[in-house]
Amino acid sequence: MPLTADYSEIVTHYEACLTRHGDTHRGVDWPNEVDAKTRYRVMLEVIRETPTPLQPITLLDFGCGAGHLLAHLRAEQQGNVHYTGLDMSPKFVDLCRDKFPDVEFLCGDILQGDVEIPQVDYVVMNGVFTEKRSLPFEVMFDYFRQVLRRVYPLARRGLAFNVMSKHVDWERDDLFHLPFDSLATFLRREISRHYQFRADYGLFEYTAYVYR
Repeated sequence: MPLTADYSEIVTHYEACLTRHGDTHRGVDWPNEVDAKTRYRVMLEVIRETPTPLQPITLLDFGCGAGHLLAHLRAEQQGNVHYTGLDMSPKFVDLCRDKFPDVEFLCGDILQGDVEIPQVDYVVMNGVFTEKRSLPFEVMFDYFRQVLRRVYPLARRGLAFNVMSKHVDWERDDLFHLPFDSLATFLRREISRHYQFRADYGLFEYTAYVYR
């Protein structure tokens, strides 16, 4: 069904976090820095190969926010991963371009077709689908599916994204708690039968790896 809700509410929320907290983990609405770094590590573990100077990996950080994944890559000295960032928010993209003038950052909405996105080896989508704000679950699930249908063709090898788990003591109405079965059914029918769910890193979410 066509998307009827204004999903820009999610972008507005993150821009408000940036205004309130600046270029920090809280500026992209992660509660603490340690857990944020855990997410970066888990996102990058979607990469199965060992990048080398002769065989580098190309990576698209879809919903790059303040570019903290790139900072993590550089801190870990993973220079053989060639990074491109993408975000819907001009505020975040301008911030990233100021911080990393040697890196390509794209600004646009993949559902509107207003940005040309290159094909890469891997796409990571960290935090893109963890919050739904006031959107009803079915509307958010529809938005999620529409985005994945557009993103998967960009990934030559695989993609990673995280969502909130249903296996928690309580749920928050503003977060996107997606059942394993609902996600598995969608992936198998429309995206790929080659997927893996990870809930082994101690947070109230899980990460999906989807491969060719």
